[in-house]
Order: sequence, then structure tokens, then C-alpha cells
Amino acid sequence: MISPDYDDSTAFLGDWGPFQRTVFALLCLSMIPNGFTGLSMVFMGDTPAHRCLIPAALNITDEWRNASIPLEEDEESRDSRFSLLPWVDVNVSDIPQEGCLDGWEYDTGTYISTIVSEWDLVCSDNWRAPLTTSLFFCGVLTGSVISGQMSDRFGRKKVLFVTMAIQTVFTFIQVFSPSWLIFCLLFFIVGMGQISNYVSGFVLGMEIFSPPVRDIYSTLGVCLFFSIGYMMLPLAAYFLRDWRMLLLVFTIPGIFCMLLWWFIPESPRWLLSQGRVTEAEAILRKAAQMNGVNAPDVIFPLNQTRENAGSLRTYSLCDLVKSRNVCCITILFSVSVGYCALSLNTSSLHGNIYLNCFLSAAVEVPALFMAWLMLRRWPRRLCLSSTLSLGGLVLLFIQLIPQHMNYVTFSLVMLGKFGLSAAFSILYPATAELYPTVLRNTALGTCSMASRVGSILAPYFIYLGGYYRSLPYILIGSVNILSGLLSLLLPESLGSPLPETISHMQTVVG
Repeated sequence: MISPDYDDSTAFLGDWGPFQRTVFALLCLSMIPNGFTGLSMVFMGDTPAHRCLIPAALNITDEWRNASIPLEEDEESRDSRFSLLPWVDVNVSDIPQEGCLDGWEYDTGTYISTIVSEWDLVCSDNWRAPLTTSLFFCGVLTGSVISGQMSDRFGRKKVLFVTMAIQTVFTFIQVFSPSWLIFCLLFFIVGMGQISNYVSGFVLGMEIFSPPVRDIYSTLGVCLFFSIGYMMLPLAAYFLRDWRMLLLVFTIPGIFCMLLWWFIPESPRWLLSQGRVTEAEAILRKAAQMNGVNAPDVIFPLNQTRENAGSLRTYSLCDLVKSRNVCCITILFSVSVGYCALSLNTSSLHGNIYLNCFLSAAVEVPALFMAWLMLRRWPRRLCLSSTLSLGGLVLLFIQLIPQHMNYVTFSLVMLGKFGLSAAFSILYPATAELYPTVLRNTALGTCSMASRVGSILAPYFIYLGGYYRSLPYILIGSVNILSGLLSLLLPESLGSPLPETISHMQTVVG
């Protein structure tokens, strides 16, 4: 076993020296590309106003050309047109309708091009747009499991930068997608890289920083910089109305972030868990030099490290579910569909889509400050329960708002997003504090995988709004209130050291 007093052994570094500030800043910067990549479908997959195309070469009068599209402003009218046969002296309403045999023409006032207008994902093919988003989250789900185990086996730093490269390279390849099918395949791989580098970077920071800094890192660090990337999305999309150009710009920050390999260290805590004591001490001595303090001659006692080396073993997903404690905790984190659904739904809200998306991102900033303040003082269970319940209850009220009161509905959606954003920023550090070092990345990846099942379904939650306006909010609100109640069963980790082995884990409240 590894000594649970790792924080005591490294206390000579201090909490907030130049080493910690440098690593903090660099890890946070690496999170920015995840913000706009994860929610890019808000603009790339939006459906512009469209109607059946009337071929310019067709020999009909301008009057008949203008009358050939039904005037009703509903979805069905976009899927059909009046028959273009040469009718004479007939009431237009008596003319039979036919499908859009010559394709569609799209309004270019908001977008020059989206994947919907590029590959005609409308009418009978309108199911493909939400499926595209779901396939991205299928990649996120897959990456959550694979990268977690890879990170626990090969190291946080390697997985962080390998998956960052995967995300950047495959986003660039997406720009040249010749078909919707190829686009979806590449998007799946981008999703694998996106979540993998986010979770690995999060765990790396949680293991490097001391307890006072972890709360700041998990809220005003990675989550805030993810939100900054999210806020950059509508700004970039406003000036780049073509989806290929938008994707191309998204690859630029990733290229610069990969250069951080030479400045971000591996987790000494993880190295110690693998018996690589010399490497762990070398990193800590370099950190001490940066901080202007003297490291002790022996950071980790030799007899302790020999004992650790003699008991080393490799842990996997199977070890995660063997323990009843770990399995119960994993199940409790499995429900988190609300954040994703509310983020993706901004294009359906009343008002300007670019402003709506920016406000949806900006509301996360005060939510993160509130989460940080709560983490400093409140028990983790109370933090999670209150924020999840706030978000859920507010969304349930939307069904009571008359349809013409659009701004009231918008305000309630933003308040719901406020609560769920705070809950998400609390969820990650609370999870990391519960799981041991030997399984921490695997556990976080598995919990993230469970939550991504909800993310995969999120586009279809929004799709249900076409049948009943408030149905998505009723479902999201109910699920998150239930999650808030379940979070009260979690063990309390406030003020506790990070566990190093499964035996150090706390038990679920019975």
C-alpha cells in the first residue's frame, strides 16, 4: 500500500508557489478547446429556414413560381410544394402537393452553410441531425472508459496529450468530410479525444495540487476555462458562418496546447503509486527549486517505498465494480443529462441564437464562483443536492409559463442552467476525492461514461419539444431532482485526504 500521508510528505512545497501557479495556468489553458468542440453542434447542426427548390430552368411564370410553395409556416409545408404541372384556371388550394423532388433552398441570412444544408438533413432525413450529436457523445462515452484505464496504467500526462492530439487532428480532417457518414465517423473519434484529455487533465491537477488549491482548480480552474471556450464558440460562429471554416479555426488552439508537453509534469502521486519513486522525487525537487524552498534529503521513506514496490499490481475496470462501495458510488453519478440538453437547446429558444448561446455560456461563470464558495464551506453532499435540486425545480416551473411569455421561459432556462452548471463543477472534485489513486482516472472515466448515456439521449430530449414544448424540461427537471436526492447518500469527503487504495475509500451511507 501507499502511505495515505502523501500531502504531508509534499507539504514542504507550499500551496501556491511558482510551480503550482504555472501548472495551474497551463492545465487550465488546455481546457479551452474542449469548450467549443463539445458544443459546436449548436451551430454546425442547426437547421436554417428552408423550402422546396423550384428549378430556375423550369418554364413557368414568376407568379406561379411564387405561389408554388404552401403559405403555412409549419414543418410539413417545408417538405412539400404544389405540383408544378401546367394547371390552368384552378384554385391553388385544390392543387395536389408533392415532395421536394428537386431538393431544397436554404436561407443564408444566419448561416452560409451547416451540415444540415450541406447534406439536406431535413424532412424525412431530419433524424440525422440529432443522431450526429448523439454519435459524438457515443465517442465521449467510449473515450471515458478507454482513456480512464489507459491513464491509470500509462500515466496522466501521456493520455492528456495523446488524446489532445487526436481531438485536434481529427477535427482538422473533419473539415474535408465528403459525406455525412464520414463526418459522423470522425466526430465520434473527436468525442473520444475531447472527454479523454479533459478528464486526464482534471485528475492530473487534482493529484498535483494541495487540498486548498483543489477546490479552486476544479471550479474556477478547469470548469471556468471550459466555459471560456464555450463563450468563444458563438463569437467565432458569428464571424464564421460556414461550418467548415468554423471547424478549421477550432484546430488552432489545440495545436498550441500540444506544445505544453514540455512544461506540464507527470503526476508525482501517480508515479509513486506505480513504484517509480525516483521519477516522482525528481519532479518534486524541481518544483521545490522553482518555489525557492529546500526539499528534504528523503521525501518518501525507503522502507515505505520498498513495501509499496512489493505490493504493486495493475488495476482495471473490474476492480472498480468488485467493491460494493465503489460500485454504489459509480451508480449514483450515472444521471446527468440536463447540462448537455440545455446547452444544445439554445437554438430553439426565443431570440438571437448567437446571443442565446453566449448567455448560456456566460451564466456558468457566476455558477462556478458560487460552486467554489460552497466547496470551501459546505459538505459535498449538501452542495450537490442543493444545486441539482435548484436546477431541476426551476425547469419544472416552465410548463406553467404561457407560451407568449418567451423571456420568462428564457430566464427560467438560464436559471436552471445556472444550477446544473454549479452541480457539474462540484461533481468532478467530489468524485475525485472519493476514489483512490490506483483507480481515480478509471473511476472518473466510468462515471463520465455513465453520465454520457444521458448526453447521448439529450438531443432526442430536445427533439421531443416538437411534440410538447415543455416535455424536455419536465424530463430534465425530474431526473435532476432525483439525482439531488440520491447524492445525499454519498460519503462526505470534505477535509479528508485523497484515498490511495480501495481500502482507504469511505463507504456509501446506508
